[in-house]
Amino acid sequence: MRIKLAGRNTAGVVTAFYLASSGNYGHDELDFEFLGDKEGKPIRLQTNVFANGKGNREQKVVLWFDPAADYHDYKILWNHRLIAFYVDDIPIRAFRNNKKIGVEYPTQAMQIHVSIWNGDSWATDGGRTKINWTYAPFTAHFQSFNVDGCPSTNGRRKCHSASSYWWNQRKYWNFNRTMRRKYQIVRDKFMNYDYCNDTTRHPTTPPECAPNHFKNKH
Repeated sequence: MRIKLAGRNTAGVVTAFYLASSGNYGHDELDFEFLGDKEGKPIRLQTNVFANGKGNREQKVVLWFDPAADYHDYKILWNHRLIAFYVDDIPIRAFRNNKKIGVEYPTQAMQIHVSIWNGDSWATDGGRTKINWTYAPFTAHFQSFNVDGCPSTNGRRKCHSASSYWWNQRKYWNFNRTMRRKYQIVRDKFMNYDYCNDTTRHPTTPPECAPNHFKNKH
């Protein structure tokens, strides 16, 4: 999806592009959430992963451009080994399939959603900065949507690991050297929150947060 956010003072406004399951199974969801702020302050992009009803896996990066000034590309790659979030083809997050160590992994069919909503109870300065409604209406723009996927029946995907689909090919199980270098730059320079390091919320480090969780293993 190409997205251009609402401009000017958007503190408290959340714009979202996400995938979410429905039905009677535990909830799966993959989130891009743009957390608005006062004019002149950088916009933070929050990502989250829900699997079988468990979330609380937020990561936040400070975007290195003004997402309200022009359209930018936001993409999710999801296969049976890896979920990766991209901004302008730069990887900003990787969530690997670690079911072998007890970590749930999204497996359900998901629908694609966009929204813009009032998040001023938490989105900016921990909810201290509220929406200034004199700047309303807040309008986000979405264009050039594209999806490669496969059919589902009763909420269950039908192509979980079929190698005939390009996204399941071995080369998409990991980042190549160039992508890994870009990914590390984002983590070093632009990430300002990672649930893996939040010992208040997670006194015991989540198992998927081990330093070697993204080693090149197949």
